[in-house]
Amino acid sequence: MSLNLAPRADEPVAADLYAQHVNPQWVKLLDVLQMNVEYARCENAELHTVDPARLVLDFNSGYCVHNIGHNHPRLIEALKRELDSCGPAMLQSHVPDLAGELGARLCALAGGRLNKVHFASSGSEGVETAIKFSRAHTGRRGLLYAADGFHGLTCGALSLMSNPYWTDGFGPFLPETAAVPFGDAAALERHLATGQFAAFIVEPIQAEAGVRLPPERYLRTAQTLCRRYGTLFVLDEVQTGLYRTGTFLAAHQFGVKPDIVVLAKALSGGLVPCSAVLMSEPVFESVYSSLRRAMVHTSTYSENGLAMRAGLATLDVLDEEELGLRATAAGETLRQALTDRIAGYEMVGEVRGLGLLNAIEFRPPRSTRLRIAFEAFARLHPAVFGQMIVMRLFRDHGVLAQVCGNNFMALKLAPPLTVSRQQIEHCVTAVTKVIETVHRGAAFWSDGLGLVRRAVRSL
Repeated sequence: MSLNLAPRADEPVAADLYAQHVNPQWVKLLDVLQMNVEYARCENAELHTVDPARLVLDFNSGYCVHNIGHNHPRLIEALKRELDSCGPAMLQSHVPDLAGELGARLCALAGGRLNKVHFASSGSEGVETAIKFSRAHTGRRGLLYAADGFHGLTCGALSLMSNPYWTDGFGPFLPETAAVPFGDAAALERHLATGQFAAFIVEPIQAEAGVRLPPERYLRTAQTLCRRYGTLFVLDEVQTGLYRTGTFLAAHQFGVKPDIVVLAKALSGGLVPCSAVLMSEPVFESVYSSLRRAMVHTSTYSENGLAMRAGLATLDVLDEEELGLRATAAGETLRQALTDRIAGYEMVGEVRGLGLLNAIEFRPPRSTRLRIAFEAFARLHPAVFGQMIVMRLFRDHGVLAQVCGNNFMALKLAPPLTVSRQQIEHCVTAVTKVIETVHRGAAFWSDGLGLVRRAVRSL
């Protein structure tokens, strides 16, 4: 006997159910951007749609989740074995050996003073952990952060972010927080010298601000100043960690040894939520200081067997496939090819990045013909231009990318570290053709009008 699982004519399809019960505005946004397609299979950097003729290349990596590619077979096999073992995945009253193994490997890879780990389920939860441990260790309440950074969407993480797009309507936030300009060591010292701050929490590369790299020696100076004034130096490596920039931590690129590092996203290969907060032993012991406080900071899904197994398998793939070296070489290839082909265009400001975390920052046009169209769309919404670039890449060339969350004039390109030279070439060609359309014809700007019309109709 066979079962007919096809929906009846009067039954809603999956997208309708999502719109009805989860997030209708997300469905509307994808419709506006002409990016609402159904995927049948995702492998490595390839996203296969239900249309056999349509293939999309992922140059977004789920916001830097898929460092080892989508659905890596080694990871899937490891998770199947773990499930088949019927082990104590969520027992909560035993010593999880996999957590010990993963913690040891993470600390060995991170090096420096990082020799203790707390596991959680997301980057935001990791940032919350860093806040609590920093306060416990220093006895201070103040929190210092770099303006235009991104640390997550819980209220604690939002307290460390300056962009009102993310914070409006969700306050009040944690008191005694302050922002300093990213890269401004003098401003940082003025704040640290007050002795009020438990931690300076900063991304080594500001991904959502447009993949902004720090000025030379800035992070080393920041570390020295933090040590001088008794403030913990905390790196949010949720996007930059796990060889995204070529080394295990971006901290290794800049020669710093932080007190706390937050990892997440790529840690478990994109299949099981997992984050890890690495810290020094003195910081750790400030919280877990006695038997009575053995569970004073924990999380239900922390150290669960599937997440730990996924983390171990992910580290195996990163190591055995030498994805750090591949990220370095592929990133250099991508940036050089983009620079060679698009640097001369009027609206291209800079191609920058490290490893496979890269961005193209656009600038307002100087010529009258382009400036009139650009300013018209900027008045409608500052994201229109960037979203038109994203839409064109996806619709016309099968490349999935994104504008940066805190910089709508920057296009982020962050493919899986397994990306091939041929896939990089396809992306570079696609970007070049779209930018050519921006500068040479009216079709791109007409598309912008169409996007705005669809957005208005969806209201």
